[in-house]
Amino acid sequence: MARRMYEYLILFDPSKLVGDLLGAVNTLHATFEKHGAEILASRPWAEQRLAYPIQHQKKGLYYLIYARADSSKIHEIDVDLKLNEQVLRFLNIVIDKKWEEEMLAVARDEHALALQLATNVDVTEADFELRRQPIGVNEV
Repeated sequence: MARRMYEYLILFDPSKLVGDLLGAVNTLHATFEKHGAEILASRPWAEQRLAYPIQHQKKGLYYLIYARADSSKIHEIDVDLKLNEQVLRFLNIVIDKKWEEEMLAVARDEHALALQLATNVDVTEADFELRRQPIGVNEV
């Protein structure tokens, strides 16, 4: 089957993470690797208030993963993500071949990540401990 690049935006339930983001991320990576996917980029995106409650949760942690996988395995990955109790929702998007390099460059951009983390979330590489800060409505 054809191996394509996919973007996954995963919404974690912060009450079920209990300060163990690294464990949740390792579980996600194991899910992708179990189905033969290659993780190209993986990083926290934002923790913010949700527009409406999802499973009685008002806040969520968004996590971004870029992966290359067989298109036939995507359904199996989606099923495993649906069974993960730490995941509230997720969205996957197929990245067009002409945009793959640009999307990966943005996802791996150290400056953009540092700027985003400085305004939204502080993440230490050692323990992925999150300290929440409010995010303005009009911020990009």
